[in-house]
Amino acid sequence: MFVVHSYPLAVAFCVVTMFGWGSWANAKKLAPPGWRFELFYWDYALGVLLLTLILGLTLGSSGTEGRPFLADLAQASSASIISALVGGAIFNLANILLFAAIEIAGMAVAFPVGIGLALIIGVIVNYRAAPVGNVALLAAGVGLVTLAIVLDASAYRRLPAASPGAGDKGSAKGLLISVACGVFMGMFYRFVAAAMYAGPADAVNGKMGPYAAVFVLAAGILLSSFVWNTFAMKKPFEGAPVGFRDYFAGSIGTHSAGVLGGAIWGVGMSFNLIASGRAGFAISYGLGQGATMIAALWGVFIWKEFRTAPPGTSVLLAAMFASFLTGLALIVLARTL
Repeated sequence: MFVVHSYPLAVAFCVVTMFGWGSWANAKKLAPPGWRFELFYWDYALGVLLLTLILGLTLGSSGTEGRPFLADLAQASSASIISALVGGAIFNLANILLFAAIEIAGMAVAFPVGIGLALIIGVIVNYRAAPVGNVALLAAGVGLVTLAIVLDASAYRRLPAASPGAGDKGSAKGLLISVACGVFMGMFYRFVAAAMYAGPADAVNGKMGPYAAVFVLAAGILLSSFVWNTFAMKKPFEGAPVGFRDYFAGSIGTHSAGVLGGAIWGVGMSFNLIASGRAGFAISYGLGQGATMIAALWGVFIWKEFRTAPPGTSVLLAAMFASFLTGLALIVLARTL
């Protein structure tokens, strides 16, 4: 299988993760305006599974290092498979809660609380399990990225109520859902990491490499959707219930948008796990969660979400990006110093 040995290449793979995790939701804009997120999500989950399968059969089955994808999958212990499946189910619940929080409370609450909490929990949990990197630099980097997320929230809070992403800022329900999202989002990665070996040289029997692990994670996302997303369809946080009849009424183009979104996220997740063998799980996860700022870049420069913002908002945005870039630099340096 293809293996990353160079740390700079591992960092580059984590940058791809940021773009994948921060960009996949834009695919929903390719679907018709009335296409509900709950319906879009089925195709997203399918897209993740298909992408990880393709990568496993290509990159995961080439080269001379490590076990090929199918052989690696076949030798995995039931404990490793269950751990990765649980990781997929936990991520799926967190992802659905994140979008529910955005619908109820807006990005100004959902992202700083949900993703900020996930970033802190995820880095701490994964560092304690596999302490790779300079803890002081890693902590400082995480702190600055968290500050950037808070600044992002402050900028969104200045938007007029009718602007995209402004939402209902005072919703206690939205805040509670955001907290739940952050806890679950911060925990899912450890279950996947626990199913993996550290690198090809440490290919423990029963443990999986990145290609098999991310495929099982994707299977967990799809399978758990029959629980989490079916419930969300019947008891939506916002709007009227939708059914499977509504899903099958969508055109091929509409369904393709969801598959594309899943493929984009799947590339990000796959590259993150491939990079983790060289960068370490804590650094890979921390860099990947910089995706929040990629989403902010889309909002600021492509979708022009701040065009109606009052004067002074640009200062917050500039401080946000400066904190983000500095924090990422410290996280990268944590592996080299």
